[in-house]
Amino acid sequence: NLLSSNTSCLLLICHNGNECTKASAQSCGECIQVGEMCGWCSTEAFLKQGESKSARCDEIKALESKGCSKVENPRGNITIDENKPVTNRKKDGSEKLKPDQITQIQPQKLTLKLRAGEQQKFSLRFKRAEDYPIDMYYLMDLSYSMKDDLENVKNLGTDLMHEMQTITSDFRIGFGSFVEKTVMPYISTTPAKLLNPCTSDQNCTSPFSYKNVLSLTEDGKRFNTLVSQQQISGNLDSPEGGFDAIMQVAVCGEQIGWRNVTRLLVFSTDAGFHFAGDGKLGGIVLPNDGKCHLTNNMYTMSHYYDYPSIAHLVQKLSDNNIQTIFAVTEEFQPVYKELKNLIPKSAVGTLSANSSNVIKLIIDAYNSLSSEVILENSKLPEGVSISYVSHCKNGVSETGDNGRKCSNISIGDEVLFDVAITAKGCPSPGKSETIKIKPLGFNEEVVVVLNFICECECHKSGIPNSPDCHFGNGTLECGACRCNEGRIGRVCECSKDDVRTEDLDANCRMDNGTDICSNNGDCVCGTCECKKRDNPEERYEGKYCECDNFNCDRSNNKLCGGHGRCVCRKCVCDANYTGSACDCPLDKQPCMASNGQECNGRGQCECGVCKCTDTKFQGPTCEICPTCPGVCAEHKNCVQCLAFKSGELKDVCESTCKNFKPILVKKKEDLPQPNSQPFLTHCKERDANDCWFFFTYATKNNTTEVYVTRKCFHIHVLSGLVAGIVLIGLALLLIWKLLMIIHDRREFAKFEKEKMNAKWDTGENPIYKSAVTTVVNPKYEGK
Repeated sequence: NLLSSNTSCLLLICHNGNECTKASAQSCGECIQVGEMCGWCSTEAFLKQGESKSARCDEIKALESKGCSKVENPRGNITIDENKPVTNRKKDGSEKLKPDQITQIQPQKLTLKLRAGEQQKFSLRFKRAEDYPIDMYYLMDLSYSMKDDLENVKNLGTDLMHEMQTITSDFRIGFGSFVEKTVMPYISTTPAKLLNPCTSDQNCTSPFSYKNVLSLTEDGKRFNTLVSQQQISGNLDSPEGGFDAIMQVAVCGEQIGWRNVTRLLVFSTDAGFHFAGDGKLGGIVLPNDGKCHLTNNMYTMSHYYDYPSIAHLVQKLSDNNIQTIFAVTEEFQPVYKELKNLIPKSAVGTLSANSSNVIKLIIDAYNSLSSEVILENSKLPEGVSISYVSHCKNGVSETGDNGRKCSNISIGDEVLFDVAITAKGCPSPGKSETIKIKPLGFNEEVVVVLNFICECECHKSGIPNSPDCHFGNGTLECGACRCNEGRIGRVCECSKDDVRTEDLDANCRMDNGTDICSNNGDCVCGTCECKKRDNPEERYEGKYCECDNFNCDRSNNKLCGGHGRCVCRKCVCDANYTGSACDCPLDKQPCMASNGQECNGRGQCECGVCKCTDTKFQGPTCEICPTCPGVCAEHKNCVQCLAFKSGELKDVCESTCKNFKPILVKKKEDLPQPNSQPFLTHCKERDANDCWFFFTYATKNNTTEVYVTRKCFHIHVLSGLVAGIVLIGLALLLIWKLLMIIHDRREFAKFEKEKMNAKWDTGENPIYKSAVTTVVNPKYEGK
């Protein structure tokens, strides 16, 4: 099926970007370095006319679909060379193991065979061993401000030995001290101050840069004795020369006595630090060389080399598997916390003013450091990448940067890391590369040897100076000629020096009026090599690249209708199909009506489709007659059951009326008009509930499309509705009348009450004049 192959091809393009064909590989070795999906066809007769050697390099599935019988596709693998199991033992057990007999990571050595782009995965198992030996070196600032701290450290050896017995039975401790570079302006260089840098009433030792007082030992009492003999010194500036001391402790392994066990460096101070560049203040410009310069346990090159940089310290501490604990006072906590973020596997603890809490600080910091495992790998060869996935406690998995580490690991816990290594191209042809993976702060490591697949197996059986390569001008390998230096062409037939393009162009034209290689290829040695398409399924071919397999007629947006293949821009149809786009089936079975007649005897079958000659009939087999008598009654039950879930067919609706597609409309006016195509007529039918439903219909392919609406007129419902409205109106009227009566009575009662409470003023109005006039008759004598 051409469509499915095109679809899968497009998916491959989306995923891989068609990198195989774009690479224009000229040999099998070049091809397999492009990517893991690429293969090389070593079948000699594989190439078609006009195809270049690079056409042999393609995706595996594409080569197989083109008929390649021998595909070169070498794959990588993993070999485990050393795989000692992790150690299981108890602290109180009778078995006493040496440090090199304890295994915490498995496997220990692997060999990987890497093919370009192909990921090789393996798993690393890590388990914290119980009773693992510990070496701890206590590096102390002996400037004058640490005077009271020195008193509390004098008994540190025996006390710390006792506390560490709960963690390990094999513990060693050492001691060193530092002050500052012995040049101005860090110290005073006057003779008196060189003898005693403190005030005259204080007895201090001469200033020094770093001194290894006691190499690592199991004798805690000796630690106490030697520390008790130490004296405070002094300097001028506040920052101290601690970085010089840390560097010497890290790189002077023999003098310090480090074993291949857990290595702890406790750095105790109450001040900041100088770092690279600060030495210029004293005229010191040479960068720190990162080498050991201890003579009689004293650092003798402090005046010669600058302070180390932070990055330099990180490298040396990591290389020597040293975990650092910064025991500093509260004032300098922010500074050393920032430093901790730059130094892997380090911790910061708050030192009390007189160092009285130093033992608890060391125990807490050790527990914090040892409960976290962080994997680190050495520098990778160019073109090689690595990724990690961690599987920690409680089923927690992480990727990316967090995939390198697991936290909260107790003694005896086991965690797993999945490691994936990928190579791009062939980084180191003919030689192996080695990388190391190790848990930070631990002495164990995993050695991974990388071998790169740069050539195919068939390369070994190549025939140098083969006569098949134009009189021995190349090596016949993997089905193709690999030309000698200075030769080109499909079979090395041309010399780069002798080729004159203008003389050979004529061989690449169909006639004088056409483009070179039909403008679809390049003329190489008088032979057309056709261009490649982004889609590896599409290709130009032919002597003059005049043909292709993708510019044929289409039907339903499918090349050759999906029923043929495109050959030189013409469709070659499958059996039972014809037409320029293979879109005309020769099979007449789709035209057969239910009565066994072709198109029901009312049409002709053309390309598997009935062309009805009787205009009253339609449908795929000319059996549907919408305007014939009884059609509305015939469709009534299906319309009723599909649209309204009622009627005689409601229980068998889905099976009986599966070719109907009902479309409900709100009003009769929304129905399509009877004369609008393809809707042909209106139907009006009545159901058992005295409801009228109206519908129009049309047949499209095998489906009858029905637009339908319904109206119901129920007298008792209407009467009830009218009666309800009247009763509600009367009820509202009575309620209104009742409310008005109540309101009037309340108003009258209020008036009566106010009338009773009224008080009238009985005083006379001064401007009041009576309306009665009394006249006395002077002649009246009262008789």
